[in-house]
Amino acid sequence: MGGETHINMVSYGGGVNSTALLVGLHQHRISVDLILFADTGAEHPHTYAYLDVMDRWLKDHGMPPITRVYKTTRDGKRLTLEQECLQSGTLPSMAYGFKRCSLKHKIGPQEKFCNHYLPCQKVWAAGKRVVKFIGYDAGESYRSDKVLLGDLADPKYSKWYPLMEWGWDRAACMQAIENAGLPQPGKSSCFFCPSMKPDEITALREQHPDLFRRALALEDNARKNLKTVKGLGRNYSWRERFGKEFCTHGNG
Repeated sequence: MGGETHINMVSYGGGVNSTALLVGLHQHRISVDLILFADTGAEHPHTYAYLDVMDRWLKDHGMPPITRVYKTTRDGKRLTLEQECLQSGTLPSMAYGFKRCSLKHKIGPQEKFCNHYLPCQKVWAAGKRVVKFIGYDAGESYRSDKVLLGDLADPKYSKWYPLMEWGWDRAACMQAIENAGLPQPGKSSCFFCPSMKPDEITALREQHPDLFRRALALEDNARKNLKTVKGLGRNYSWRERFGKEFCTHGNG
């Protein structure tokens, strides 16, 4: 009928909700054409490992592979969130109460990819919207309520929140993942995320001391510019609370 002018895409975050979303879409026989994962360059190792696990599951279930996208500089070189913070002498914007790191390193690269992706271009040229599945679970309706008007006004994307429609809360999402024969993905975030809880910071220090050192180096590098916050913990410094015995060994 005049060519393919319909695209269903999933923004895959590598955590519980978006994994359950893909499992549920397969269960409900809802087609998926494009799966994007925006890589900040600083995800926890378990998330990178899980992408490979998920890709195998997707292939086994006749679904498209995960396409990894990331932020680039104007001349096309990759720019990780860590590099950007080190170059500017700042912490991730979440430390200051903003969400710019998510906008710049998560949403931005996905939108840029779609803008240059021919199937998406065809949908827009036909006057239609790309359907974007979002993995907010049934306990997070406050999140979709906040963006509802913006969603309705978006000329390029029609947002759909299937987990809410199915009534899947966090526990149901975890159960669906288990039923699909998949391991639990764990929490998805950068290894220096200011929203990490103390036990997660301790686990990082014990399991991945190299990454913990990099987080401390990033905090040390920003210290001279900090006025309103104390460090990666916002009202406390990771080094002061968790890393006094850790040297960052020059640049390492």
